[in-house]
Amino acid sequence: MEDEVERLVAGWRQALPDVNMSPLEVLSRVTRLAHHLERQRSAIFARYDLETWTFDVLSALRRVGPPYELSPGQLLAQTMVTSGTMTNRLNHLEQRGLVRRKPDPKDARSIRVRLTANGRRRVDNALKDLVVREDALLSGLNEEQRSVLAKLLKIVVAPFDSS
Repeated sequence: MEDEVERLVAGWRQALPDVNMSPLEVLSRVTRLAHHLERQRSAIFARYDLETWTFDVLSALRRVGPPYELSPGQLLAQTMVTSGTMTNRLNHLEQRGLVRRKPDPKDARSIRVRLTANGRRRVDNALKDLVVREDALLSGLNEEQRSVLAKLLKIVVAPFDSS
């Protein structure tokens, strides 16, 4: 089975035979996969009136468990955006009734962001839909192959996550 990357790499090998094209064989496929995944995820999130960024914020709150609450600083660390961006996102999510901000009982100068029942329902349903679709995307791989691929991708991605 030939794919577009194979054709692309073959052309480059012919044009520049002295250059090692093996990185293109891997990373061009990762790039193409990321593009397809982003389109799939956007379509799934849209079913729940969510965007990728809203899903990220809501899922960060959902994963911490009851009472599904974090400080804005903790949300910043998990979503890797600026404080101004986070403020805008929280304003938007609060207006939509997906989160609620309240004073921090331990520090009057701080606030806590809490996932509402509506926010929890949406993020839960979107995630369930997402994993069904992504499981289908990986249907060509058995469990052992999925595990190997996950471990190999972790080796490549981990250095970026630690910096």
